Amino acid sequence: MRKTGVIWASILAVICLISYVGISLASEESRDTVGVSPEVVADYIHSVIEADRTLYTTHVVQRMQEGGIVIAAEAWKRRNALPLPAQMLLLAGLHVEERGTGLKYRLASLWPIYEKNGPTTDFERTGLEVVAEDPSEPYTGIIKRGDKSYFKAIYADRAVSKACVICHNGHILSSKRDRKLGDVMGGIIISFPLPQED
Repeated sequence: MRKTGVIWASILAVICLISYVGISLASEESRDTVGVSPEVVADYIHSVIEADRTLYTTHVVQRMQEGGIVIAAEAWKRRNALPLPAQMLLLAGLHVEERGTGLKYRLASLWPIYEKNGPTTDFERTGLEVVAEDPSEPYTGIIKRGDKSYFKAIYADRAVSKACVICHNGHILSSKRDRKLGDVMGGIIISFPLPQED
């Protein structure tokens, strides 16, 4: 278990580093170079999040459960179990947000098991609807909060393992019980501040 903690700490460090480098590159102004667009930065961040989640699901949770070593459970703290893949992503997102860089990410769904994981704005609701219909492209936009601008991107979140499908189809609070492997279950919402114009 200690080794798993070290692996996840390393993964979070990589996410923070990629975010910092991407945002720094996007904000640099130079005669000779062009900054990285926020769309590309969001794609980089999403790639890391998606890879981490898929690998955690298949190489940690699935292997541990199949080997009878430890299970993943919703009440993982009380049961001395692993967090479910969705919980791990949400925990990582909270950890990144606590760093104070302005980068935020979370899971959300039009059919959340828990209301807090539903869309919180019209932008999020529309984005989740768009990526549910066409998961091939993220839904993106610039959001204003006070005098600050944020880039926000919503990527389709698919059921990557049987465990995702079984959990959502069988959960007592689930409003959708016909999920299949590969189905869009919601979205990964990423946001970060844009450099202020001079």
